Amino acid sequence: MLVASKNLGLDTLGITGVEEVHRNLSIDRLIEETVNNGEGVIGPRGCTIVDTGKYTGRSPKDKYIVDEPTSTDELWWGPVNRKIDEAIFDELYEKVVNYYNTDDSKTYMFDGFAGFDPNYSINVRILAKRAWQAHFVHNMFIRPETEQLNGFAPDFTIINASSVFNEDFEKYGMNSETFIIFHMGKRLAIIGGTEYGGEMKKGIFSVLHYMLPLKGVLSMHCSANVDEDGGNAAIFFGLSGTGKTTLSTDPKRPLIGDDEHGWSDDGIFNFEGGCYAKTINLNPENEPDIYNAIRKGALLENVVYDEATGEVDYDDGSKTENTRVSYPLNYIDNSVYGMGKPAVAGHPDTIIFLTCDAYGVLPPVAKLSPEQAMYHFISGYTAKVAGTERGITEPKITFSSCFGEPFMVHDPVVYANMLGKRLRETGARCWLVNTGWTNGPYGVGKRMPIQETRAIIHRILSKDLDAVATRRDAVFNLDVPVSIPGVSEQLLTPRSTWRDTDAYDAKARFLAEEFSRNFKRFEGRVSEEVHAAGPVRP
Repeated sequence: MLVASKNLGLDTLGITGVEEVHRNLSIDRLIEETVNNGEGVIGPRGCTIVDTGKYTGRSPKDKYIVDEPTSTDELWWGPVNRKIDEAIFDELYEKVVNYYNTDDSKTYMFDGFAGFDPNYSINVRILAKRAWQAHFVHNMFIRPETEQLNGFAPDFTIINASSVFNEDFEKYGMNSETFIIFHMGKRLAIIGGTEYGGEMKKGIFSVLHYMLPLKGVLSMHCSANVDEDGGNAAIFFGLSGTGKTTLSTDPKRPLIGDDEHGWSDDGIFNFEGGCYAKTINLNPENEPDIYNAIRKGALLENVVYDEATGEVDYDDGSKTENTRVSYPLNYIDNSVYGMGKPAVAGHPDTIIFLTCDAYGVLPPVAKLSPEQAMYHFISGYTAKVAGTERGITEPKITFSSCFGEPFMVHDPVVYANMLGKRLRETGARCWLVNTGWTNGPYGVGKRMPIQETRAIIHRILSKDLDAVATRRDAVFNLDVPVSIPGVSEQLLTPRSTWRDTDAYDAKARFLAEEFSRNFKRFEGRVSEEVHAAGPVRP
């Protein structure tokens, strides 16, 4: 679709020099434009392969939010949400607009939606100078019907000017020439100096994390699935390396979404119209849904491929370990959207927090009260191990609030209070599942057997564990099932799996102390009941 810019209201943004805008092009046209522009090549089964340049991942230290009157009192200021003066935003915004007004390359636009629940969906508009970036957002957001474009007015706009750099960053006290800046009052963001597509995806995610809680909707970094009849919804929270994608992918449980959801008074809904999956070491036997989704319309980023044949070596991480593919959600056959239905469900029956405890001291599963759920949600604990990120050679404790701290715009306590309220109102059951180590710490013990973890997940989802007898873990203050069919009873008692129980006791105390040390960030902003729901304080 080729339209004149004056019909789209771009002049209100100061963009007056663009005569034609390539708006919501078909996937065939986007692929053609990408190849003709020299931005990418055709790969296996007709997919498109692109490189994102210098940045092969998000640049969190270059993300800023304008300190302005309409939003400043709502925001969780600090290292996640860095303040920037409005005058600096205005100067960089002018630079971005001048680029669009004077650059003779094509301008691409995507108009669509974020959020499958029409009561809370927002209209998103994204401008880009690269066809593949338009292809990326076409995959990731909810694509409109033609008639929905008539009179379309954006609720939030991102102007991507990845070729524009901020040479004066030191004068402004900024991190680098790259910038990702949000102005919540103007419902506008600008991107410069990075081509990485994930900045646009997570940018809108951050915007929803700001907007939706103000409307009483809990925004969540999680995956979700349902029974084959569309009921018994489950939510899976988990950071990288915990098994969130693997364990929420179930041939008998259609997928609602793999990354971003909201929980309203009516139930849960996916924010996105696509998936953005890691492809490093991708194997068709282990992850057939992702592998089969890599076809025409899918967009591969930063993979190593044979230039003669186009075949991809998914095991080659020489460019980056963060190789990825984006594709429309309906490319997953066993998804609610792939079955022709909106990606929504009723209130979840089950909430699962996944953690990878590399110290081998947490039980494989524990039942959580609403207060315990709030504590562990605020904590967002996991341990990164070798292979998760470059440079990590031994376990590294990570506490990422709400299992997605980089995207939290309000104080994490705001989201935790909303979670606690939802749990009490709906009676949803919450579980902590450890997919990390047993029989000792990383380097001594072994990873939790995947078949036993799957057995635990299946028992949780079938509600077989609701009334099971439990014991109280004296250090971590957790209620652990005494026995689970198909799961070793010894596994359920981590201390009994260690040869050196004194060493277990020391490591358990160490981790409990780390929990307490991290939670001091939130003291005074949570109730004593929530504070007391964590590990025993030393």
